[in-house]
Amino acid sequence: MTDFNKYYTILNEELVLATGCTEPIALAYVSAVARKHLGKDPKKVTAYCSANVVKNVKSVTIPNTNNSRGIVTAVNAGWIAGDADKELEVISVVSDEKKKMIQEISNTNFVEVVCLKDEPNLSIHIKMESDDDCVEVYLMHTHTNITKIVKNDEVLFEKPCDLQDFNSALTDRTCLNLKDIVEFANTCDLSRVQDLLSKQVKNNMLIANEGIAQGYGACVGKTIIDNIPGKYSSCIGMAAAASDARMSGCQLPVMTNSGSGNQGITTSIPVIVYAREQKKSEEELYRALVVSNLVTIHLKTGIGRLSAYCGVVCAASASFAGIAYLNHDSFEIIENLVTNGLATASGIICDGAKESCASKISTALFSAMLGYEMAKNQHVFEESCGIVQDCVEHTIKVVGTLGQDGMKQTDNLILDIMTKGKEN
Repeated sequence: MTDFNKYYTILNEELVLATGCTEPIALAYVSAVARKHLGKDPKKVTAYCSANVVKNVKSVTIPNTNNSRGIVTAVNAGWIAGDADKELEVISVVSDEKKKMIQEISNTNFVEVVCLKDEPNLSIHIKMESDDDCVEVYLMHTHTNITKIVKNDEVLFEKPCDLQDFNSALTDRTCLNLKDIVEFANTCDLSRVQDLLSKQVKNNMLIANEGIAQGYGACVGKTIIDNIPGKYSSCIGMAAAASDARMSGCQLPVMTNSGSGNQGITTSIPVIVYAREQKKSEEELYRALVVSNLVTIHLKTGIGRLSAYCGVVCAASASFAGIAYLNHDSFEIIENLVTNGLATASGIICDGAKESCASKISTALFSAMLGYEMAKNQHVFEESCGIVQDCVEHTIKVVGTLGQDGMKQTDNLILDIMTKGKEN
């Protein structure tokens, strides 16, 4: 029998508020921790980053930095203005004076960037030096998982970390499966997750509305809402609008899922918008969000935090699983829509965090919508149709292998294309 207590723990691990894209914010967080232990402003900083961190920080606008981008900006924002105790909201409050300072120092060679080879996909190591002291802080696998802090060769903090197992910092995920997720959503004590889910609803809808109102990025969300009518147009358009804002440096926080704000947006906003349009109760909405959040986590577990596989494909299928749950559809329909979604859109690559992520969200959601409508009409891709396996759980497993192992060379090539002839 499944231990559903783990499901509560998993939700609390994976639904985390973050201000800004999580990779630059993780860099700012590690930098802020290093500055805290150094106890003074540094004279030199070296940022060692895995290739996937480099990829995801390169093109995204960082909040509270006067619309600046890149690793150097993220690191400087952390030590200059960061509050290490706020973790992924580390630079949520920055004065105008410090914004100017971040920009000025980032235009110098104060921070050296080194791309790590043969390290886990999410790896950050900040070395911060003054005249007399040196602090090194290491982070691995998840965006707040600091594994070691060293000051002047003295280990101040250290925790075990399995280099090969990217889920080692988290609660065991093997208990997750679609059938038990739906059963948990039906029976769980909502009082144990209501505060978390209400924050997801509030924060993710705030940034979606901001994306529509202010015209961030390429206005993907507003374009959909204004020009593509349909039953789910507002669900998809509002999710894209939230990403428009987030990827363009909006200072509003987002409730992430599986380490990603875009996944948190895609997982939740279509379910919220649909529930409101259909006048569903608050309890129905929260139970549907339990489904969509846990399905996203389940689909992402085998892929890992960072990969060449675009994670919003998983989140989009999960989101429509939440919508199907709201509609009281059968479990078979939920299974089949997930199969259809993974069979169709699993080829979308991740080429870093940037404005076009909003378009990828909409593409994945339109595909998931098609998969849902097919499933309702008893159409599902069968075994031997490409990557589709004999059951949905086996399909989920092979997609995890595809994203984590099969796309490693693709990941390296994407990074080469993005950085060739350009500085980080």
